[in-house]
Amino acid sequence: MRIATWNVNSVKARLPRLLAWLADTAPDVCCLQEIKCAVDAFPAADVAELGYASAVHGDGRWNGVAVLSRVGLDDVRPGFPAEPGFPLPEARAVSATCAGVRIWSVYVPNGRTPDSEHYAYKLAWLAGLRSALAAEVTADLVVCGDFNVAPTDDDVWDPVAFAGATHVTAAEREALAALRSLGLVDVIPQPMKGPYPYTYWDYRAGMFPKNMGMRIDLVYASATVNQRIRAAYVDRDARKGPGPSDHAPVVVDLD
Repeated sequence: MRIATWNVNSVKARLPRLLAWLADTAPDVCCLQEIKCAVDAFPAADVAELGYASAVHGDGRWNGVAVLSRVGLDDVRPGFPAEPGFPLPEARAVSATCAGVRIWSVYVPNGRTPDSEHYAYKLAWLAGLRSALAAEVTADLVVCGDFNVAPTDDDVWDPVAFAGATHVTAAEREALAALRSLGLVDVIPQPMKGPYPYTYWDYRAGMFPKNMGMRIDLVYASATVNQRIRAAYVDRDARKGPGPSDHAPVVVDLD
């Protein structure tokens, strides 16, 4: 079973690339984030031609998530109970069961700056996610997506450059540690370039070719799923070429 996660930064803008990537990489399940479209505007018919059913949670704004599956799509749930909002809940999580594995696609709030209300919302949202996942970690479970947090200093190209900014603060990293304390394992993929498996590079000139990136697209797996993993990698090639997303997909293969 092959599971992938990709922040596509607008599914409409990236549709030809997404369809080509799905056809070439052939994940059984693909989680998408930042689809930036409403449910009825999602290209479900296009991905269906490749054999994928779609579970979509989107409201047409800058967020939105989806799970694509060609191995079944059961018990679909948008969001989670008591999900914090800003001020209302946003389209940031969707879950479904695919071939016996509970799959979550999540798009964690950015946080903007540590002194902003959006940062407090981010921490509250992560705490709410932990509560929602607490009852599910005893099963085969994968929680993946754009977490907008780099777990360690090794997950950013220059820790000094990020000092005082979001994505690297102690509180954000403690929120990730709280998720892992449920029994989830951080599946660290192999990089295609350099020693660190970055998944995001800013669009600014030079950031990508110089590999000045961050690892913020994460795959958290329950112990039972982690035991089945035989390979994981960042598909850096998907970040190349004209009109890419600023994120690269992460691909995980299970026995």
